[in-house]
Amino acid sequence: MAKQKNVLVSDALRVEPRTTVRVEDFDAEGTPGYPGEGKDDAIEQTQTMAEELSDLQERLYAEGRDNPGARRVLLLLQGLDTSGKGGVIRHSVGLVDPQGIQLKAFKAPTAEERKHHYLWRIKNALPGPGMIGIFDRSHYEDVLVVRVENLVPQSEWSKRFDEINKFEAELTEQGTTLIKCFLNVSHDEQKQRLLERLDNPEKHWKYNPGDVDTRLKWPAYLEAYADVLTRCSTEHAPWFVVPANRKWYRNWAVTRLLLEHLRALDPHWPAADFDVAVERKRVEES
Repeated sequence: MAKQKNVLVSDALRVEPRTTVRVEDFDAEGTPGYPGEGKDDAIEQTQTMAEELSDLQERLYAEGRDNPGARRVLLLLQGLDTSGKGGVIRHSVGLVDPQGIQLKAFKAPTAEERKHHYLWRIKNALPGPGMIGIFDRSHYEDVLVVRVENLVPQSEWSKRFDEINKFEAELTEQGTTLIKCFLNVSHDEQKQRLLERLDNPEKHWKYNPGDVDTRLKWPAYLEAYADVLTRCSTEHAPWFVVPANRKWYRNWAVTRLLLEHLRALDPHWPAADFDVAVERKRVEES
């Protein structure tokens, strides 16, 4: 694999606003922006980001302490089954202090959640000041699964794109940085990963027979995702399409996206709200 020139992964993977896209046009095997030679140095490449990433995350967390108006980050992970949302959480998000992380995995809505607007449960799970929130699936299920599985009529889900864009615009105005990642796994790779789960007793717990039912609707899901990427990649909250066939690249790319966004935020250590010299003397005399 040829070494690529250093570029911002945010630029390499961003879906430009007002661009009509097809998921089939994205290469799930690709490695856009990767500066290494391949898998052999991927772990080292990722680990080199860990120290800076951890430092920036701690600064963001410190900013949020006793400051309800502090900034926060929301990393949103979407993808078809086996695309690696859990792997990203372990290998990318796992590089930072867990006390600064809020993780929420969205399953099918509960009876209580169905009583409310579809964004109600999303708003209840948003990260607090100084936190990095992780959504394993998200409000986009309400224009993906509900559409393909015919859970609500088209007249209802079709108006949600504009609602979601408005909701996300409000979040960014209030100080939330959104990093929306579509983990793009190919049809053939998904099949291989499902077979690996069946062949390994230690992975049986990860296998869901319903995944095959979803797989049989692959074209419908790609069409739904294409509409999401086309209609909801905005200036304030763009989508990033992350090739997910190569697990090592997927993990590196999401780590890099997180690092680039935190660098742009440039969080600073809060100034002391006490007299440092006085407190130092008190400690020395104690």
